[in-house]
Amino acid sequence: MSLNDCDNILVRGVNWIGDAVMTMPAVRALRLARPGAKISLLVKPWVAPLFEKDPNIDEIILYSAEYESLPGRLRLAKKLRERRFCSALLLQNAFDAAMIASLAGVPDRVGYARDARSFLLTHSVLFDSSAERLHHIDYYLNLLSKAGVPVAKSAPWIYLQLEERLAARERLNALKRPVVAVNPGATYGSSKRWRPERFAEAAMRVIDELDGGVLLTGGPAEADIAGEIVRCMGGSGLSGPDARLLPVAGKTSLRELAALISESDLLITNDSGPMHIGYAVGTPVVAVFGSTSPEMTGPVGGGSVAIKKSLDCAPCFERECSRKDLKCMDLISSDEVFDAARRLIGRSRAVFFDRDGTLCRDAHFLNRMEDLEIFPDIASLGRLRENGFRLIGVSNQSGIARGLVEEGFVRRVNDIFTGEYGFDGFYYCPHHPDEHCSCRKPEPGLLHRARVDHGIDLKGSFVVGDKEIDMFLARSVGAKGVLVGTGKDLTSPYADFVVKDLAEATDVILGT
Repeated sequence: MSLNDCDNILVRGVNWIGDAVMTMPAVRALRLARPGAKISLLVKPWVAPLFEKDPNIDEIILYSAEYESLPGRLRLAKKLRERRFCSALLLQNAFDAAMIASLAGVPDRVGYARDARSFLLTHSVLFDSSAERLHHIDYYLNLLSKAGVPVAKSAPWIYLQLEERLAARERLNALKRPVVAVNPGATYGSSKRWRPERFAEAAMRVIDELDGGVLLTGGPAEADIAGEIVRCMGGSGLSGPDARLLPVAGKTSLRELAALISESDLLITNDSGPMHIGYAVGTPVVAVFGSTSPEMTGPVGGGSVAIKKSLDCAPCFERECSRKDLKCMDLISSDEVFDAARRLIGRSRAVFFDRDGTLCRDAHFLNRMEDLEIFPDIASLGRLRENGFRLIGVSNQSGIARGLVEEGFVRRVNDIFTGEYGFDGFYYCPHHPDEHCSCRKPEPGLLHRARVDHGIDLKGSFVVGDKEIDMFLARSVGAKGVLVGTGKDLTSPYADFVVKDLAEATDVILGT
């Protein structure tokens, strides 16, 4: 028995929020390799909300406080034994993870050979110097690969529901855009924390120079640090109709925090759990690094910047600075951080267009040039460019994964829109719907990529499409949705406007 042929898999998750985010690609890779298996995730209660609504997980089992004693561990093992798991993937490195899986009678136990637990593993993966140097995302994927599981690499993604996004958007409505989230805490220790006064300086420049608002985040333990930042800012904009600062440290659940960060235009943060949440919800991140290494735990994907200083003592990975000077942090100025933030915040407006049924006739898995019928009123879109809008195509192309359409053909068709009709970019998702990727509409991954590449302000943009998923996508990112009657759906509760064709869509956008 192995992970490749087991139909009832236990995954022992990790205990820290940031690390949990970095395990998400491994969990997704396991799901892609074993689509029919039941996958259960054993995690601590404070980590579990990250995986709520995650389609790659069938069940979350809480490793709650009642199981932390030796009798409690025995009770947990008995509970797990009753579920008859055939394989256990131990993403956590601790002896405890292997012991409980062994006591639970799981016949196949896969994990790194760490914490003197090799004798409890049936598939012990060597923790050597090459594994030690990996980014943590690749570290967890490497465990799967060494166990013989085919690995499809992806970025972490937290699956937020529309109602969560809308609730966060409503909470931020009092702030002026752009909204920059500021996360000054780091649970690991003070060596990972930039000084509160530096955060305050960067936040004030967001308000003064970008005419924006600041969301001040953190858990209950960071409330004092957040309060110090507020004092450094002079309590700026705490109330009134033109509020500029919204402190929420200690006032959110984990999923509420994720939704608030997703609705922000940028996140400034230490190396911390919220930093990882930031890129896992598609928000651009400016991360300040001191004692830790961005090569191992830094933000991934486009649209993020890690700022660090090269010193002989860094990275030291110490919780507190043994030199008592925290030079690695103090050498990072608020100017550096603010300048990085300003570069990443999108200010351009865009109109995103679905392709089949919106720009051209929906031929149902278009795979021949002779079937490409572009709507004649596409010429009207030139008026949008003349008025400063970026034109961006976003299209689901699952025909590639289904073997019905060649990816090269999709690119050639998309190149027609960029080459002949003035589109600034054209993005497509090649995945099957069952892969639950972040780029398949209505998930907003394609729009997030375009935001980075073209400096787009999503809240000031439009989505034009012929399907309800396009209107759902618009609502998800805070753009206006324009439903055109040239394709599949004639109505949608998520549409802000319903029009006849592209020409009328252009008139509506320019008149808004």
